[in-house]
Amino acid sequence: MGAPVVHWEIISPDAEQLQNFYSELFDWHIDRNNPMQYGLVDTHGEGGINGGIGKPPEGSGHLTFYVQVDDLQKSLDRAEQLGGKTVMPPDEVPGTGVASAMFTDPSGNLIGVT
Repeated sequence: MGAPVVHWEIISPDAEQLQNFYSELFDWHIDRNNPMQYGLVDTHGEGGINGGIGKPPEGSGHLTFYVQVDDLQKSLDRAEQLGGKTVMPPDEVPGTGVASAMFTDPSGNLIGVT
């Protein structure tokens, strides 16, 4: 069975501007009431997935999606065998109890696994 996409995020140095933009454009509810002011997006849409809009720790932004997998390290290892590159090893997302990792595909696109 295939692995489902379970989250997406837009990362930008001006996250607040994009939070306001997408909230107004698509009528999304965006909750940034957390220490990082990471905007958790509830699209209020049927059949879709929610995501987030936040600031990068440094540098420019990116757009990525997260795929739910059974084993983070095994997925990173397989991505590397297929030409990808690990950019963030498995780590727990602070305060959530959820672990995630990231890799780039052979074209340099950033993909998350959780």
